[in-house]
Amino acid sequence: LFPDKIATEQQSVVLVKRLLAISVSCITYMRGLFPESSYGTRYLDDLCLKILREDKNCLGSLQIVKWIQGCFDALEKQYVNTHFFFSPFLLNLQTVTELYQFKFKYKKEVPQMDIISNQTNFVNAASSEDVKQASRHLIRKLYLLMQNLGPLPNDITLTMKLLYYNDVTPEDYQPPGFKEDGSPGDLLFDGDPVNLRVGSVSTGFHLMKVRVTTEKKRMKMVESNLIQQNGPTEISHQGLDCDEEEEEGSTKISCLNLAFSQEEVTGPKKRRKVSEPEKLLLEGRK
Repeated sequence: LFPDKIATEQQSVVLVKRLLAISVSCITYMRGLFPESSYGTRYLDDLCLKILREDKNCLGSLQIVKWIQGCFDALEKQYVNTHFFFSPFLLNLQTVTELYQFKFKYKKEVPQMDIISNQTNFVNAASSEDVKQASRHLIRKLYLLMQNLGPLPNDITLTMKLLYYNDVTPEDYQPPGFKEDGSPGDLLFDGDPVNLRVGSVSTGFHLMKVRVTTEKKRMKMVESNLIQQNGPTEISHQGLDCDEEEEEGSTKISCLNLAFSQEEVTGPKKRRKVSEPEKLLLEGRK
């Protein structure tokens, strides 16, 4: 599943792309979006992974694969800042009931690894084996989280939004399968949101962090160290453009600050450029 070595930027790109594909596949499979025929089987040690594939009998899975390929293009160009995977939307496409966030940073420094386990942080110089270990840890935690979440509503759909680093991204750039975001208004979370920290992997060239926001009622036996303080229920696209500090008691915060603490935010101040899929899923649940 992973490169034998992660010593170059290209090897790092391969790893991050595979982590993204595995994570999205895990989410769609464990949340019951597509039939078994839409997935292939791979193994990570003793963990059986279901990987999305192009299933001509399931147009929804075909579209998700195309979205992932579009994300790959933005990752290779080092344009994408934060990749939002909204799962799902209700009748109003501005209403979110479950949210997955993938944050990417691009670095040119000695690799570091950040593993959050049992409320203890370990930061070490990362060898290739360290990075692969962190990757396994991230995937296992994501699978564990998916197993412990309650079911989603039946009347759902799925979409993605990509945000970019404006200082390096051409104004007219759109990854294959995406277009300029046509919904600049606020996104309203349906219910009582709980923010969950899944984990992160750093190779020295790329940093990938994963966060999940779900409805409190879907929580079962999720580890307490994954849970962050409940945030407000309204997500502002204006906040996506700016690194604004969250005010206590506020009812409007950015998607970025919804799951990532202020001290983790670096890079350009403005992140106004947003893309959305050219097409929504043609079919929902399996």
